[in-house]
Amino acid sequence: MNQYMNKISRLDRYVFYRVFKKTNDKNCDLIKQVSWTGDGYVYLLFCLLLWLFQAEDRLIFTYSALLAYSLELPLFITLKKTLKRARPSDFLDNFTARINPADKFSLPSGHTAAAFLMASLITNFYPVFAPLVFIWASVIGMSRILLGVHYPGDVLAGALLGLATAMTSLIFLNLA
Repeated sequence: MNQYMNKISRLDRYVFYRVFKKTNDKNCDLIKQVSWTGDGYVYLLFCLLLWLFQAEDRLIFTYSALLAYSLELPLFITLKKTLKRARPSDFLDNFTARINPADKFSLPSGHTAAAFLMASLITNFYPVFAPLVFIWASVIGMSRILLGVHYPGDVLAGALLGLATAMTSLIFLNLA
């Protein structure tokens, strides 16, 4: 089992390097702005716009989001503190990330988890937006690799965490 995990870890680092080096000698301002949309402000803005312009679904959407995030956040924190995966800048020699990470550990990506959670909820209530919001969530995940704060495996784990907690909240509320 340990040999298998080492192979996965090596593949994860290899893919990380291949993706991250695409930003060498490039202006990363747009990538940083995309990543910023995963900080949480956009989710609050979306809920506010929903409250202002969409009377029908605003209450149940807000309940769904609050339940999903109340599940996601403790799981996210528990996983980070239990797994304690070092960020690329802490593990790799002569490496500096393009931004300062919000916390110490890498696995899972919280930005990606939150983005996939929100994309799943939006898709459940407004299916027409599914391609747009899942592309947005995926780009947030990619931005975390391009900025050097997460490995691809962290992003994949974050996406799965976001999807699972969103679906759990929707099932619990009998909306899925």
